[in-house]
Amino acid sequence: MTVKLNSYISFKDNARQAAEFYKSIFGGELFMDTFEKYNSADMPVSEADKNKIMHAYLKGSNGVELMMADTPTGMEYQDGARISLTLNGDDETVIRGYWDKLAEGGKITMPLDKAPWGDTFGMLTDKFGVSWMIDIGPIQG
Repeated sequence: MTVKLNSYISFKDNARQAAEFYKSIFGGELFMDTFEKYNSADMPVSEADKNKIMHAYLKGSNGVELMMADTPTGMEYQDGARISLTLNGDDETVIRGYWDKLAEGGKITMPLDKAPWGDTFGMLTDKFGVSWMIDIGPIQG
C-alpha cells in the first residue's frame, strides 16, 4: 500500500506542448490521454475538448515527476491558480481519511466517486485555498 503526493499543473489549451517541453528538459517517459479517450454517456466530451489533454504524466529522469492537463470547456481557468496538489495511491482507507480531513472547512468541487478510468477521484479546495485532486487507484509509473 502506497500514497504519493504530486504537483498538478493546469493549462489553457497547451498542455501537450508544455508536457513535450518538460520532457525535453527532464527526459524520461511521457504518458498522455485526451478527453476523447474517456468520452462516454456518463462523461460526455464536447467537440472542442476531444483533443485536449485530460491527463499527462511525465516520469522524468532523476526522480522528477510532473502531472498536467488542459482545462476543459465549462471549468474556469484561473491563470494565477494553476497548480494543484495531487494525492494518489492504493490505500483507500488512508486516502479517504486524508480526503475527510482536507475537506473540513473547505469546498468540495467534485465529490470523491468512481471515475471513468476506474479509480475513485475527487477534487476540493481546503480551508486555506489550496486545490487538491485525490485519486484512489494504482500509482502510475
